[in-house]
Amino acid sequence: MHTAGPPSASSQKSGATFVLAVVTLGAVLISLLVSSSLDARQQNDGASRKRQDTGSYEDRTSRHVEQLFEEGRRVFRYDTFGDEAFWGDTLKLHHAIEGERFGGVGPGLSPAAALSVGLKVDAEALSADTLAAIKAGQVNVNDPAVTLALLDANAVVGVTAHRDAGGGLKTVGIQCSLCHSTVDNAVAPGIGRRLDGWPNRDLNVGAIIALAPDLQAVADLLQTDQATVRKVVSSWGPGKFDAELFMDGKAFRPDGVSAATVLPAAFGLAGINLHTYTGWGGVAHWNAFVANLEMHGQGTFIDARLNDEVRFPVAARAGFANVRHDPDLTTSKLPALHFYQLSLPAPRPPRGSFDEGAARKGKDVFNGQGKCSSCHVPPIFTEPGWNMHTASEIGIDDFQSERSPDRMYRTTPLAGLFARQKGGFYHDGRFADLAAVVDHYDRALNLNLDRQAKADLVAYLKSL
Repeated sequence: MHTAGPPSASSQKSGATFVLAVVTLGAVLISLLVSSSLDARQQNDGASRKRQDTGSYEDRTSRHVEQLFEEGRRVFRYDTFGDEAFWGDTLKLHHAIEGERFGGVGPGLSPAAALSVGLKVDAEALSADTLAAIKAGQVNVNDPAVTLALLDANAVVGVTAHRDAGGGLKTVGIQCSLCHSTVDNAVAPGIGRRLDGWPNRDLNVGAIIALAPDLQAVADLLQTDQATVRKVVSSWGPGKFDAELFMDGKAFRPDGVSAATVLPAAFGLAGINLHTYTGWGGVAHWNAFVANLEMHGQGTFIDARLNDEVRFPVAARAGFANVRHDPDLTTSKLPALHFYQLSLPAPRPPRGSFDEGAARKGKDVFNGQGKCSSCHVPPIFTEPGWNMHTASEIGIDDFQSERSPDRMYRTTPLAGLFARQKGGFYHDGRFADLAAVVDHYDRALNLNLDRQAKADLVAYLKSL
C-alpha cells in the first residue's frame, strides 16, 4: 500500500495561508452578517418600541386599573390602617371578645351574640366542612371559642384579630367593611357571600363599643365619664352611628332622640360630588376622615374647618384638624380604596319586588308632577354638580345639617334603595318607608299628588 509522506514545509506554509485566508474571509462575512442582523434587529426593535410606546400608556393604564381594583378591594375588606392601637391596645375590646376563659374578661363573645349585634360571617372564608357543619346545626354557636376560630379564618366581616402566644387574643382592629358590607345570607342568617358597599343596617356599632372594658380614652375625649359614654353609644341602636359625636359632642337631638344617623351605602358613588348625608366632602375626603378620626387608624388627615372651637369643640380640642402619624399607615392606601368604592355599582332590586307596570307610570310622575328629577337627576339620581340643599328647601329641621361645615343636606343618590330600606330613610331614618318619603314631599312642595300617583312613584323608586 502506498502511503503519503509528511507534507513539505512549503506546502504547510501554503496550506496555512489558505486556511488563514478562509478563516479571515469567514470572519469578515460573519461580521457583515452579524452587523446586518444587528442593524435589522435594531430597526425591528425600534419599530417594536414605537409600537410599544404607542400602546404603552394604554397598557399601563389597564394594568393600573386592575391593580387599583384588587388593592382597593383588599383595603376595603381587610385593612385596619393600624387601628388596633385604639380598639385593642386602648379600649381592650379583644378582652371582651375572648372572655375570661381565654385570658380576657367576662363570658366572651359567642357566635350567637356576635350575630345578634349584626356582625356578619363571610362564607367564602370557611372550609367546606365548616359550612356543612353550620348547615347541619353541628356548630356550638354559644361557644366563644368558635368566634375565635372564625376570626382566625378571617371570616368575620370587618374585624381582624391577632392571637397571642398563649392562644388568646393580642389585639383587634376593624375595617371599612364592618359598617359598609353585609352578606347574602346564603348559608344562614348573617352568614353568606360578601356584599361590599351595602350598609349593614343590622350592625349595632354602639353595642359593640359598649362591650369594650376600658372606654376611658373616649370619656376623656368627650370630657365625661365611662358610664355616660356607654349610655350614649347604647342609644344608637342597629344600623346607626354618630360620626359627628367626636367633633361636637352632641349626643342627642333637642327632642332627646339619639343624634346618630343610619349607616349610608358605599355603592353607586361614581359621578357623585359631595359624600355623606350632610356633605362634609367627597368620597376621598370622607375615607380619610373615617380612617383617621372614626376608626382611629394611624395616618394623616387635614381639615382646617375642624379648628372651629365653637362648632367643633371636641375636634378642635383634640387637634383633629391636623392629624399626623409616623409611620403613616393610611394615606398610601386611599387612592385604591377610593377607586374600589367608585367601582361598586348600585345593586338591582330583586325580581318581583315591585310592580313593573306601576313603575313605568311612576317614572312619568318622577320626571313630571313629582318634580323629583329636578334634584335627583337620572341616571346618577343626584345633582351633577353641587348636590346640597338647606333644611328649609327639603322641609325638615336643621339639627344634623348644622353639625356639618356647610350647614346643608346632600341630595342622596336613589339607586339601590331596596338595599337600604331597613332602618328607614333620610339621614336619621325618620321616614319608615318610601311611601312616607313621598307623602313628606307632597306636603312640603305642594305637589298635589293623588293616591295612585303616589303609589306609582313608590313603585318606580323601588325599581331603581
